[in-house]
Amino acid sequence: MVTSVIIHDIRSTHNVGSILRTCDGFGIKKVYIGGISPYPLVTNDSRLPHLSAKLTKDIAKTALGAEQTIVIELYDDLSDLLARLKDVGTKVIGLEQTPNSLNIRTFTAAEDVVLLLGREVEGIDTEYLTLCDYILEIPMVGKKESFNVSVATGIALYQLSRTPSP
Repeated sequence: MVTSVIIHDIRSTHNVGSILRTCDGFGIKKVYIGGISPYPLVTNDSRLPHLSAKLTKDIAKTALGAEQTIVIELYDDLSDLLARLKDVGTKVIGLEQTPNSLNIRTFTAAEDVVLLLGREVEGIDTEYLTLCDYILEIPMVGKKESFNVSVATGIALYQLSRTPSP
């Protein structure tokens, strides 16, 4: 069962907002945001007020209020965050296409897992993929190589939330 999502180095405020809205729809209570990813207003926000207001407004266009319903935790170092999560027994799933990725259609998440999302074009850095317990990919049938990160998040959360067949 996916308990949280990590947004890492996703540049687009619209993608971040859409991911937050999708997380809310699947009952995800916490989203970690870091790297270069924009984020909505948070408690003790250290950004300049006009900057946090603009980013919050832009994210809200696609989040439609989900930016206020989900706990958002900022992190400085992804490796440290992954280690902290693993220390409490959380398994890390990277959503990425690699030669060793598992097909998400045949994977069952029986334990508490966090879903790691990476950059829109380049994906998750190899450095972080090595820290994942599982790397899953969504099979592509058409001519394009991948889905938009916010669309892929919805597909992944849907598939990972499904009850396994008896």
